[in-house]
Amino acid sequence: MNSIQPNEDYMLNLLKELLDTPSPSGFTRHIMSLIQREADALGIPCSFNEKGGAILTLAGKDASRRIALSAHVDTLGAMVRAIRPNGTLALTSVGGFMMNAIENEYCQIHTRSGKVYTGTILSIHPSVHVYSDARDFKREEKNMEVRIDELVENKDDVLKLGISVGDFISFDARPVITPSGYIKSRHLDDKASVAALFGVLEASRREGWAPKHDLVFLISNYEEVGHGTAWIPEGIHEMIAVDMGALGDDLSCKETEVSICAKDSSGPYDYEMTSRLIELAKHLDIPHAVDIYPYYGSDASAALRGGNNIRAALIGPGVHASHAMERTHKQAVLNTARLLAAYVAD
Repeated sequence: MNSIQPNEDYMLNLLKELLDTPSPSGFTRHIMSLIQREADALGIPCSFNEKGGAILTLAGKDASRRIALSAHVDTLGAMVRAIRPNGTLALTSVGGFMMNAIENEYCQIHTRSGKVYTGTILSIHPSVHVYSDARDFKREEKNMEVRIDELVENKDDVLKLGISVGDFISFDARPVITPSGYIKSRHLDDKASVAALFGVLEASRREGWAPKHDLVFLISNYEEVGHGTAWIPEGIHEMIAVDMGALGDDLSCKETEVSICAKDSSGPYDYEMTSRLIELAKHLDIPHAVDIYPYYGSDASAALRGGNNIRAALIGPGVHASHAMERTHKQAVLNTARLLAAYVAD
């Protein structure tokens, strides 16, 4: 059915580079340069929409239909909300996450002049030796701050560094690939899926393989704030959003499997597309699970809500502890690429 064989080493090396490149929603120019470089290396035409999202194209054997495959490189993050009198930074969230998921995390502050400073995100009551309520103190934005790794004692000291309100704060990803094949890192949502898309592209070039129909790869940069692909190029008939599969109560997916989402907060995905993905996974013996995510939305959700006349589906590698310290397995990334290749080959 499908001869394309994604290169595991290629995808994992690219994934590591993606994870090491800070890219909170709204601050993605550096990672988009990486996407441009990788597309150029593969000889894939790449352009950008006005928001900075990338559009890669791969010609198929039959140009009568266009299929879009999307994944997003933007991640959770924060911005400087205020500079406090003691020289720490108040923050405001970019994307939806629990405050305790970023507590004690190392971070970087990206100034608009291009300077980068390091710091640590802490509760304003960070020590049990000092604060009697440190254990139970509520973790919410107003009670969190960034401790800057510079000699600052007050607001003026911070301003002299060039740090200002509105500067972006990225969380250190700290990616690790274990000998057993697990990939643990922040921001696997959704850089693991981007690596899977490039796995399809790399294999098509290496094997001289062409899909049945024209493919448009959408690498979006505002998914975490809800409008990554609210606009998509004209002429697209089908769209598969490739995003992480959630794990937990009432869910069947594992970190080693491909998640096929039948319904999320935006409603059911296209019945025929979803059914075909399920049948292909069965035929190819790809470990997978069909799940429903009531607290989840995707780039396909944004495209449908944006009024685009498309059919849409959602798949992706299973990821544990989404929007916290995430983990998946290399088999899930590899098999996501395999399933996508099978879908666009027929």
